Amino acid sequence: MSAYDFRKIGHKLVDEIAGFLESLPERKVTESQSVAEIQNVLGNASLPQEGMDSAQLLKETTDLLVDHSLFNGHPRFWGYVTSSAAPIGILGDFLASAVNQNVGAWQLSPIASEIEAQTIRWIAEFIGYNTDCGGLMVSGGNMANFVGFLAGRKSKTPWDVRKEGLQNRDEQVRVYCSDATHTWVHKAADLFGLGTDAIRWIPSDIDQHMDVAKLEEQIETDIKLGFIPLLVAASAGTVATGAVDPINAIADLCENYQLWLHVDGAYGAMAAALPEAHEDLKAIHRADSVALDPHKWLYSPIEAGCTLVRNAQDLPDTFSFQPDYYQFDIEGDQPPTNYYELGLQNTRGFRALKVWLAFRQVGSSAFVETIRQDIQLAQAMYDAFAAHEELEAFTCHLSITTFRYVPQYL
Repeated sequence: MSAYDFRKIGHKLVDEIAGFLESLPERKVTESQSVAEIQNVLGNASLPQEGMDSAQLLKETTDLLVDHSLFNGHPRFWGYVTSSAAPIGILGDFLASAVNQNVGAWQLSPIASEIEAQTIRWIAEFIGYNTDCGGLMVSGGNMANFVGFLAGRKSKTPWDVRKEGLQNRDEQVRVYCSDATHTWVHKAADLFGLGTDAIRWIPSDIDQHMDVAKLEEQIETDIKLGFIPLLVAASAGTVATGAVDPINAIADLCENYQLWLHVDGAYGAMAAALPEAHEDLKAIHRADSVALDPHKWLYSPIEAGCTLVRNAQDLPDTFSFQPDYYQFDIEGDQPPTNYYELGLQNTRGFRALKVWLAFRQVGSSAFVETIRQDIQLAQAMYDAFAAHEELEAFTCHLSITTFRYVPQYL
């Protein structure tokens, strides 16, 4: 594609996207089409043997996406907690794709690596976490939680788990979370060698807060049975109701038993930036690791997840290998950050750019006000439900309100 054609087609595409964003309030949230209907629209063509005109291809593809998608940026979209995409983030992804950096090693992506490091510090500062922490951008909540889980496994297992693993040992480790925890913990226990039987599901109260007394009771029981308590995963915004666990009390318990405290704040951690946030949400700063998603309450386009780890050295201790073919410079007074040593990926896209741009465009105060408004709207909804005789309001945590319809029979 020539530069002339790229400009012509690109400008047309930007116009199409701008028109789409303008038109969203007038569209349906979704067409609710069946699998068969969508497959019929796409067709069952075999692998193309010949190419087609780029302008026509992009026009057809734009129409496919605009006419047959669910729009989480729609003003009447109330499902899940994935946000609309800030336009600056859309342009950021476009720019990141153009430069096409592999943010796996500093030499491959010098300015992108430094922007990611700065973005990590800004996210930490935003939620009141230690800005000297370690961290990296990942795809979303599952991956962000996995990174914290693995760091905790490495840090608290009383043998060299990276070398010896977990197999063929008499010792068995246990991890703890509430029965309202997101299913990422199933995947982590399964994928990382513990097995799902290693999860201790602690009862939660009617509002889905972990019962700390039951947590301590289970830890004591496991110690007496010869198990090794390893990690507690607390929630800062449960997936069903947005509940925040009593993180302060859990942190006290983890300090007492020398356990790793991981906080799944994929949804709710950003609300810790509010001055009026509950003390348990602000207690995120006591966690050894935190998972959070800028593609939720920072309005970044998908994908944009993040893991913060209080002790920066815990990440290379958990993930770093240095084979001959990864001989990147790590020496000097100010050694570079090579992100392949800090997480699961070697080849990594430039996810941080869209988050960095948004912070610079609107400032943290605008995000605080937006989060505050979201929470106020959820409270207003709860109050409206509670005042309606045929609706029963149940919970209101952060920006999630739950209720049910109770018809009034004669």
